[in-house]
Amino acid sequence: MRPFEGIRIIDITHVLAGPFAAYQLALLGAEVIKVEPPDEPDQSRDSGPDLALNRAGMGSYFLTQGSNKRAITLDLKQRAGQEVLKKLVAGADVLVENFRPGAFEALGLGWEALSAINPRLIYCSMSAFGQNGPRGVQTAYDHVIQATSGIMAATGTPEVNPIKYGAPAIDYATGTMGAFALSAALFQRERTGRGQRIDLAMLDVALMMQASHVTAYLASGKAAKPSGNKHPQATNSAYPTKDGMVMLGASNLRQQKRLWAALGRPELAKANNEERLAARGAEEAVLNEIMLTRTADEWEAYLQSQHVPAARVRRMEEALADPHLAARGVVHRFEGGAPGVPQAFGVPVAAFTLAHGGPRVDSPPPMVGEHTDAVLGELGYSAAEIAALRAGKVV
Repeated sequence: MRPFEGIRIIDITHVLAGPFAAYQLALLGAEVIKVEPPDEPDQSRDSGPDLALNRAGMGSYFLTQGSNKRAITLDLKQRAGQEVLKKLVAGADVLVENFRPGAFEALGLGWEALSAINPRLIYCSMSAFGQNGPRGVQTAYDHVIQATSGIMAATGTPEVNPIKYGAPAIDYATGTMGAFALSAALFQRERTGRGQRIDLAMLDVALMMQASHVTAYLASGKAAKPSGNKHPQATNSAYPTKDGMVMLGASNLRQQKRLWAALGRPELAKANNEERLAARGAEEAVLNEIMLTRTADEWEAYLQSQHVPAARVRRMEEALADPHLAARGVVHRFEGGAPGVPQAFGVPVAAFTLAHGGPRVDSPPPMVGEHTDAVLGELGYSAAEIAALRAGKVV
């Protein structure tokens, strides 16, 4: 049995962060019903490098977090649509939404209204800046939050900055934090019997992702500066080699001692970190010269054999081809494709395993509204009533 079997989640989210949060719980057994407007489905369905998939409403951005979900269409701007949602909420455990703060309240679907229907409901609102505060009414995406939070200013090199991350890391960090918050609220409800309101902001998550930098600035007044592939410690930085680049991770004093011994320069080992900081320039010059004597692959193999963290800098396709990932089950592959997706594809699963009842992909990402009739039927709507809702463009 997986941890969230028997938990029903109403997922009224779009793009990346919100859907990813619901997806993580779906992997752990939760029943997730994805709700999309009939005339404007989740924009991630039209996002990704494969234009044919985008046109089919199955863009790779959507595929990433669509598995294990059922999908229905519902126009929440119409009263009939709102009534359908209220019936769903009455039997649900969680509702997740990531629209502009105040939007659901304006429709009569806010926390207070829906918790009155179901006092055990956990209502999670995910937004750019949170439900209150001076920026609460503003909107943003991952890259806008990167700009707002200081992450961009600390990324890049001293010569080329600010730089945004190459991946929408804040979106996925927000989704992961959302799954954590939902898990905490569900656990709390087991003890209290009461539902909960979760207010999750992308900006707050971006600051958590910089936690050590935040503390360093608040304690010393020194803000993080872009340093590229260099670390304050020379033995903890990246270097060009005979073929490719290697990232050294000799971080603590024991590791740096092992590194210098492995390189035949044991006299360069330092007794404390202040000595390492003071000697950074001299150590970098030595490492630049030594690292050019072998390829990055050779250095990785050799240094790892000496218990020194090190890795060749790889491209995405190389990382995904590593048999270690297959052994870990990090990616689930749909070898025969899926409805709306003719080619084989794979999706990330979760970043952990459990001894039993762990995360698992059971079903492929759904087409727009694929399960509308089934879900409405489960709510007690007759075929004639469902037809009337379709005629009114409610679903």
